[in-house]
Amino acid sequence: MKMMKRILTIAGSDSGGGAGIQADLKTITILGGYGMSAITALTAQNTVGVHGVHPVPVDFIRLQIEAVLSDIGADAAKTGMLATPEIVVAVAEELKRFKVDLLVVDPVMVAKSGDALLSEDARETLKEILLPMAFLATPNLPEASVLCGFGVKDTEGMEEAAKIIHALGPKFVLIKGGHLEKEPVDVLYDGRGFERFQAPRLLNRNTHGTGCTYSAALATFLAQGLSVLDAVTEAKTFITRAISQGLSIGSGHGPTNPYAHVRLYQEREVVLQAIDAALRKLMEKPLGFLIPEVRSNLGYALPGAVTYEEIAAVPGRISQVGDRMIVCRCPAFGASRHIARVIMAAITHNPAFRSAMNIKYSTEILDACRAAGLLMASFDRTEEPKDVKEKEGSTLEWGTQKALHLASDVPDLIYDNGDVGKEPMIRILGLNPMEVVEKVMRIAKAAGRLKS
Repeated sequence: MKMMKRILTIAGSDSGGGAGIQADLKTITILGGYGMSAITALTAQNTVGVHGVHPVPVDFIRLQIEAVLSDIGADAAKTGMLATPEIVVAVAEELKRFKVDLLVVDPVMVAKSGDALLSEDARETLKEILLPMAFLATPNLPEASVLCGFGVKDTEGMEEAAKIIHALGPKFVLIKGGHLEKEPVDVLYDGRGFERFQAPRLLNRNTHGTGCTYSAALATFLAQGLSVLDAVTEAKTFITRAISQGLSIGSGHGPTNPYAHVRLYQEREVVLQAIDAALRKLMEKPLGFLIPEVRSNLGYALPGAVTYEEIAAVPGRISQVGDRMIVCRCPAFGASRHIARVIMAAITHNPAFRSAMNIKYSTEILDACRAAGLLMASFDRTEEPKDVKEKEGSTLEWGTQKALHLASDVPDLIYDNGDVGKEPMIRILGLNPMEVVEKVMRIAKAAGRLKS
């Protein structure tokens, strides 16, 4: 068995457990690393705010780092809250003394609540002493604004800021775009060119500890031998999933949930079995009239899914023979991007809606949907922007998002009247596959095709 990579986190303690040392150690452990710590400050903190900060004496911070590195060593280190210039200097000197080259610097300046965690004097010391030692620096937009000297508000500003921060010494600069008004794009700069990493905007206020969790994941992946591009890709997916399942605890901003990464693997068989049970129920009834020309599919996402490969569906789709639906292959993950796009769009509005199925559009079926009392929404394909239309498969995501934005709540179904070369379609949404199938049954009964 390969030896666990040793990751040292040098940061503040969050008594609420959502950020700082606590978030770092959870993340490192979940990702298969061996976490070690040097605590720079004690905070009295919860989801509402920071109620007190007690910096650890500098000599004792040095002693913690020396004790760990002289005996255990470290394959990578990351820094978080450093509070004062003296702490920044001490941390930099100890890391240099023990030759820790793989260093991720998260320039923590302000807590989620708005409380200051780094003094103004310490900011200058961090720029002059610690950033030049960094393998990777990970400022968010407010932190990047302080480091580069101007307000960073868009991706163009992020690129300009990355150049300025890179000139301070880090080999790589990753500016995090969570504070952008639109989609949260992160920008990576290596001194030569830029890479962008995009994820959906999640409507979840439980984001306490996002930066700590992200940087801890980066340090762990880098220590495990991933390239910078791969490490950022994996860490971005990890933190997006952790935010999607953020924990609603306390009265303020709840913490992200790094355990979502573990749950992802635990739930795979549950998801496949749920689709299989729903398909069996569909095939028992004369529902073939609901199959469109392009055929149907039924999908179900893992909790916190952030990629199409984390959504299971039917390979080859659902067909019909006579009045019966038929399925020729077992459900599998990544089997359908079309139905996955619909589900991904629904998840961004309400993470609980993880399942969908497309069925045939006709005036008869649409009337049956109304008669069944289902909440309906629609979109017009003719309004689709040109850049979306030119991108294969983007229509479903765009259309679903548009319909959801116009609806007061996540509807039971979304339909469209088609376009040139595009078949009109109805898409049933639900919390799980069996709920989707129950809605399909209601439609069939309202259409007079299925006995009660």
